Amino acid sequence: MGNSKSSAISKEILEELKLSTKFTESELCQWYENFQTQCPSGRITLDEFEKIYERFFPESEAKAYARHVFRSFDTNEDGTLDFKEYIIALHMTSSGKTSRKLEWAFSLFDVDKNGYITKAEVVIICQAIFKLIPSEDQPKLPEDENTPEKRANKLWGYFEKSDNERIAEKEFIKGVTDNENAIRLIHYSPINA
Repeated sequence: MGNSKSSAISKEILEELKLSTKFTESELCQWYENFQTQCPSGRITLDEFEKIYERFFPESEAKAYARHVFRSFDTNEDGTLDFKEYIIALHMTSSGKTSRKLEWAFSLFDVDKNGYITKAEVVIICQAIFKLIPSEDQPKLPEDENTPEKRANKLWGYFEKSDNERIAEKEFIKGVTDNENAIRLIHYSPINA
């Protein structure tokens, strides 16, 4: 690892990230080194984030999804993420259904950041998720979710709302928690595809 100069990850951030993500200390240090190399300013831009995301999904079109993920973590809306936000973004977008991940998923779907999700926003995110699915895997999808619109309709159906109603965060988390299938529909994980 060479001489760890002042650019080493701070103990506080390391401890916090070990608690809030599934990454180990050595993984985090490795991530941090890579981050420092790619983003000497200590911040990552949307453009750089998209490139990293595209490496995770080489077979598919990841840009649209990456953009929504970035938006949901760029809480101060300055167009960059710091290392901590970046790692939490990577952690949250890996599958799982802890309440924090579901809160994050809500902010992912809340495209206009007004605290509610509409059917139109669900369609937008389902379109982005769909682009992550490699084209050769798309024909293998169940008949009722083999287009972004069908996927959105199926997901929206779990919330028992009419098309012009909207969902608050609590309702979203409850709807997803109560339906195993909804969990699967709110993200795409190639690992168990």
